[in-house]
Amino acid sequence: MKTAIVTGANSGIGKETARALAGNGYQIVMICRNRDKAENARHEIIDETGNDRIDILICDLSSMHQIKETAETIRETYPEIDRLVNNAGLLPDGERKETVEGLELTFAVNHMAYFLLTKELMPILEKTPKSRIINVASDAHRYGGFDPNNLQLRTGYNTSKAYGNSKLYNIMFTSQLAKEIDGKDITTYSLHPGVVNTNFAADSNSWFAKLFNLGRFFMRSPAKGAEASIYLCLEEEIEHLSGRYFRDKKPVKPVGAARSDENCRSLWELSEEIANRAL
Repeated sequence: MKTAIVTGANSGIGKETARALAGNGYQIVMICRNRDKAENARHEIIDETGNDRIDILICDLSSMHQIKETAETIRETYPEIDRLVNNAGLLPDGERKETVEGLELTFAVNHMAYFLLTKELMPILEKTPKSRIINVASDAHRYGGFDPNNLQLRTGYNTSKAYGNSKLYNIMFTSQLAKEIDGKDITTYSLHPGVVNTNFAADSNSWFAKLFNLGRFFMRSPAKGAEASIYLCLEEEIEHLSGRYFRDKKPVKPVGAARSDENCRSLWELSEEIANRAL
């Protein structure tokens, strides 16, 4: 039985991705922050798919220490990881916030969690044939930018920039990751899920979240939004497209900052330094 790790699997795109993979016979490991929501989602997926190989790991993805501990549990429990879906994310509040480890919250959850969890699980991914790493990004990356001297917006913070930057970093991370794993039996992809009507902005008080909430009537359903993630998990013969950014199941070009080899390598090196300091 194949195994898939899905972060943020208790709701929205993550839940729909977990449901689809469970329906295709995968053992699912749901990485979630809230135990009650995760248990409800788990029972729903089991009832709908008949697949009871659904496990839950509780982890606050803003904490580098918790990510490291969770990855250690996964390495000790699961001999193979066929799919790693880095999906969990947040829309920031109007004011800049830092985690207990001193990281800007959006940067920590939306980028560093992807980076560190992937790095920590690489020993298992490397020994699993044809494993894949799928990173949920967004076309909101077009509102972001890459400034290696201001990665965490210590100056010039606003919610749209913080979110846009984090989604740009997802794409840049994927591009550099493809280079790092070149020659190994692993591939990686990033994607835009569309603007999806989930509980994504429910806890944010920012003007950006208010605009997001006003537009819910026109948004895609979570099931529609998950189609790209599911496609990249299940579609065969796409290995030659490793490192690419997808929209509507097709590779497209992200902004220029994400196509710069120098930028992508710089982000990788800075992320390694930040993770080491946090831990």
